[in-house]
Amino acid sequence: MAGRVSTPGATVVSRALSLLFAFDEQHRRLTLSELAARADLPLPTAHRLIGEMVTGGALSRQSDGQYVVARKLWTVGLLAPLPSGLRETAGPFLNDIHAATRATVHLAIREGIRTLYLERLTGRMSVPVVSTVGSYLPLHSTGVGKVLLAHAPVAIQEEAMTQLTRFTPHTITHPGRLEKQLVEIRERGYATTTEEMTLGACSVAVPIRPLGPDGPVVAAVGLVVPNLRSHRAALLAALQVAAQGIGRSITA
Repeated sequence: MAGRVSTPGATVVSRALSLLFAFDEQHRRLTLSELAARADLPLPTAHRLIGEMVTGGALSRQSDGQYVVARKLWTVGLLAPLPSGLRETAGPFLNDIHAATRATVHLAIREGIRTLYLERLTGRMSVPVVSTVGSYLPLHSTGVGKVLLAHAPVAIQEEAMTQLTRFTPHTITHPGRLEKQLVEIRERGYATTTEEMTLGACSVAVPIRPLGPDGPVVAAVGLVVPNLRSHRAALLAALQVAAQGIGRSITA
């Protein structure tokens, strides 16, 4: 929820922002009433502001009457600076992995207790993938997310352990079991998942460290494939080479 902006003294800008922030991963399409409720605004105020935002290109009204974030606003959002130009720096390395493996490639960073996907290159293999560029997913259920969680501050790990949502029968939702996995990830240098986010999709991911093997983890790069039984070693080797190259390029 966006917060209590219907109180006296709230500015027009804060009210408009509350409407934008009413959208999230679970609420991509909202009716006027839903927007007003989530933004904590009177219906007439919400209606007026939404009308202006549609005219200005920030929101779009669908044929069914629901509202969505407009493409123009998404374009503006892409202008936000990423850490050290990470997406642009990683691009050539991600393309190399994609060409070599034909798998779906992910580049992600951590924001709070969520994984933010900076890039996704879709593979040719038929694998169900729910991520999109700019989307958020929980840390505990994906390969890149587990890498980021394993190297996150203790406070972040503890908070994430309280929100272990189950997405499939294979999602790890027991804190003790997940903590054991995080230790293993730190020791071996990579993470894997087996149908923990979506059925039919497995992943392997490694950390990106600008300052070498003992430096801080700033991001993760991963691959999504139907299974890891036969090609895990080759996929992992490709990821490790790419991660090292990205890390060196960030500090160059």
